Amino acid sequence: MNQTAYIYLHGFASSPQSNKACYLRDRFAELNLDLKVLDLNRGDFSHLTLTRQLEQTAAVFPPINTSVTLIGSSFGGLTAVWLAEKYPQVQRLVLLAPAFNFLAHWLPRLGKTQLNLWQKTGYLSVYHYGEDKLLPLHYGFVSDAESYDETQLARSLPTLILHGTDDEVIPIAASRNYASQHSDASQHSEVKLIELDSDHSLADMKQEIWQAIEVFCSL
Repeated sequence: MNQTAYIYLHGFASSPQSNKACYLRDRFAELNLDLKVLDLNRGDFSHLTLTRQLEQTAAVFPPINTSVTLIGSSFGGLTAVWLAEKYPQVQRLVLLAPAFNFLAHWLPRLGKTQLNLWQKTGYLSVYHYGEDKLLPLHYGFVSDAESYDETQLARSLPTLILHGTDDEVIPIAASRNYASQHSDASQHSEVKLIELDSDHSLADMKQEIWQAIEVFCSL
């Protein structure tokens, strides 16, 4: 696999026009490299699922003789990890505040009353940062995500994680645990975790993120 395709997966309720996506796409372009930024909303955020994101991304993978580097932000990071588990052409991961154990961190904040209402009515209003408004999300998002057991993630491959120590959405402990469990020096598949003085968005760390990606990907 001499050629490499680079694909960016944005976060939950975000978009291809997010600050990080645009910034990184521009940095890749300056090196005459194409960073393919997918729209995981597909014009139908209401019926978003992890399975749909996996299928959508896999559909744009290049031929098997081209390696894939996935750059995933938050829920896009979790998506990237599952893609790496399923598709051998994924040879490298860059995870930005990856949403490990997403439901375990998110659902308790809703509270039992709101969660039960969501399950009963089928939809929950969620603020979508890309659209800058509330959008309905079907409960199928939860049902689908519950079918993915992260303890079954067994593959080790070169992985760079950048996570904020003040992350208010996904605690940095989630990335620390993943890094400790998935590094395999014997297979040259170290998971490198860079802890940044920032929150979940990492909005003030774009330059640091790019510098780390340049080194990690040998750009």
